[in-house]
Amino acid sequence: MEKITSHSNQKLKLARALRSRKGRDEEGLFLLEGVFHMGEALAAGAGFEFALVSPELLSSGFALKLASDLEAEGVPVYEVGADLLESVSGRENPNGLMGVLRQAYVGLEDLRADTFGRGVAVVEAADPGNLGSLLRTIDAAGADGLVLVDGGVDAYHPSALRAGMGAHFWRPMARASFADFAAWATGGGYRVIGSSATGEEPYPTSAARWIPENATHFPGGFEEVPWVLLLGSEREGLSEAQRGICERVVRIPMRGRVTSLNLAVAAGVLLYGLMGEK
Repeated sequence: MEKITSHSNQKLKLARALRSRKGRDEEGLFLLEGVFHMGEALAAGAGFEFALVSPELLSSGFALKLASDLEAEGVPVYEVGADLLESVSGRENPNGLMGVLRQAYVGLEDLRADTFGRGVAVVEAADPGNLGSLLRTIDAAGADGLVLVDGGVDAYHPSALRAGMGAHFWRPMARASFADFAAWATGGGYRVIGSSATGEEPYPTSAARWIPENATHFPGGFEEVPWVLLLGSEREGLSEAQRGICERVVRIPMRGRVTSLNLAVAAGVLLYGLMGEK
């Protein structure tokens, strides 16, 4: 394992640059911290550029083994002192292992009904922690992935990665303008279900109630046709154009004083209803 001893080392400079969105956008890379997250990335076959390890900061046998496993898989691993790792990390107490990985956005053309039949799209996601939690929720509910519509926060922001708990490496993410998303959904035969606080229809207790009366050719229920749950901007909700591509727009009843739910919580409520018992 090669050692890095200088703060001016080019790999450390690159890793530090990835703490900003500008650096991530320019390089197409991101910085990943955390033993659990690194383990998930390795298990998923994520695209590592290199890893940094500080043995004096590692506190578990699993972490030490993970560093060895990364090397065994051909990932360049560099040993650094605690002070150097702390100069790269965005945490007060880094746990001794981090990696630089390639971003893995896919194109809309890569998302097809046979592998992306139950998806989620979010418009202009505003909070990285909420976005990471949304990805985690998508994975937990068994949905197929996420489309980021009209920009929004960076999905590889450190807070998004922490909140995602590894879901970034198991579920595909695409980015698209609303116009391209609408064309893709229409051309792919997707049903789009919108969610809005001003939706015309209250959230149903059974996904079966979302099947149109004339949909008798879907004997197994709604889940047998491709669909996308479209979540509006956290600030503005769904625009009229976005509502226009939805088969229906539902709302989750607010029975207390609050007027809305966290993005990931709302998605979880709706996804588990849409997914039924599957």
